[in-house]
Amino acid sequence: MPGTRPKISWSDVASVLVIARFCEPSSELHIAEHFYRTSGLSDLLGIAEDDIYENRLYRALDELVVHKDDVQRYLKERLGELFEIKYDILLYDVTSTYFEGEAEKNPQARRGYSRDSRPDCKQVCIGLVVTREGIPLGYEVFEGNKHDSKTVEAIVERMEAIYGKSERIWIMDRGMVSPDNLRLVGAEGRRYIIGTPKSQLRKLEQHLVDKDWRELHVPSKLFICRDAARRQGVRGKTLPITRRDRGNIYLLPERGTEEEGRGDAQSVCRSH
Repeated sequence: MPGTRPKISWSDVASVLVIARFCEPSSELHIAEHFYRTSGLSDLLGIAEDDIYENRLYRALDELVVHKDDVQRYLKERLGELFEIKYDILLYDVTSTYFEGEAEKNPQARRGYSRDSRPDCKQVCIGLVVTREGIPLGYEVFEGNKHDSKTVEAIVERMEAIYGKSERIWIMDRGMVSPDNLRLVGAEGRRYIIGTPKSQLRKLEQHLVDKDWRELHVPSKLFICRDAARRQGVRGKTLPITRRDRGNIYLLPERGTEEEGRGDAQSVCRSH
């Protein structure tokens, strides 16, 4: 039929989305109207420029989200193999994204606490779990008026359903604190590091003050040296620390300061 769009596999359309995300992160509209037309992808993929348009890209996302858990599971295993990523520490936080318009067909779109200073707009909340390296492990979408602390149980159970239970350490900010959440992340071999609200710190203030604390003197300025043999003459120079470094890392007080007179450089850690 004249004017009929040719059939293109969703995997090919997904390839366009992934390549665009790596090369020029932008909206689906920008991909269709600018990126794809100014790249060489039409020749490489064999898909005409006019066959990549915003509605087709949006529909591809609908097709992909059905396979979200499988994609996340595959990426977790593949990235772990490529970069030796460990999943013993998981960091969790919540952000939000808002909509221009009423978003009447999205039941999760609600008005709530706006991180974008747009309380007039409906939004959804997005809970993201990342590794210690910052590699995304999984995400879930929540109603726009859901408090951060109300998302913890769902995200923990979802991650364990996909990846299995393990003695992981969950790290969250104080917005996640509630008695139920603390019991959850402290049970069944889980461990956690969670920020404590100031109101709870006040209850522990006297207990903390009574401890035998030792005051540490913090030098006014420190310089970093990777190699003990290179301590002389490195002050005032910036020496980058890379993953290839295997020697001790030294902190060197500034010349002429009181800290320098108290002793030599101190080895503070070992890079791995």
